[in-house]
Amino acid sequence: MKISAKTVKDLRERTGAGMMDCKKALVKSDGDLDKAVDFLRKSGIAKAEKKGSRTASEGIIYSYIHHGDKLGVLLELNCETDFVAKTEGFNGLANNLAMQIAATNPISIDRDSIDKNFLKREESIFKEQALSSGKPENVVDKIVKGKLEKLYSEICLLDQLYIKDTDKKISDLLNEAIATLGENIVITRFIRFAVGENTSPS
Repeated sequence: MKISAKTVKDLRERTGAGMMDCKKALVKSDGDLDKAVDFLRKSGIAKAEKKGSRTASEGIIYSYIHHGDKLGVLLELNCETDFVAKTEGFNGLANNLAMQIAATNPISIDRDSIDKNFLKREESIFKEQALSSGKPENVVDKIVKGKLEKLYSEICLLDQLYIKDTDKKISDLLNEAIATLGENIVITRFIRFAVGENTSPS
């Protein structure tokens, strides 16, 4: 069945769950909002966002070296307790995140951590491109906004589609782990190394 964007938005606002999780819950619940809320609560996903304000001061530095030894990632992933940091689920999440970073080369963790001057420059370029192609003024802003959203999906780790399951974003993957492990989990920083490339931390 077709689920409207408004229904997905309503469910997200009520539960704090990720977009893909909300869509899945609505499909499972035949579009019934209340049943979808119950579905998310039972799976623990609706609780994930509420854990986001809790301090995550434990965790690990995870290293990933790609086959061929020419590409590697160092990732700091934090949680609330040393117990969770040692679990298979937490380390599995770290491995999947490191593989994502190795494959997609994001430049930031989220939108807030992107260099503002870089964003202004990109926005200016997008606007000039739209205007020079003869697009009317009233649609230029929409075009620029669309191109910025595409840019975020490419350069922000949390906005990227997960390489192992493109039906979900990395933010959804993180929220699922928070719900499963029962603690706030934070991607603190990462650095990607590739032979012959200059590298700078996120």
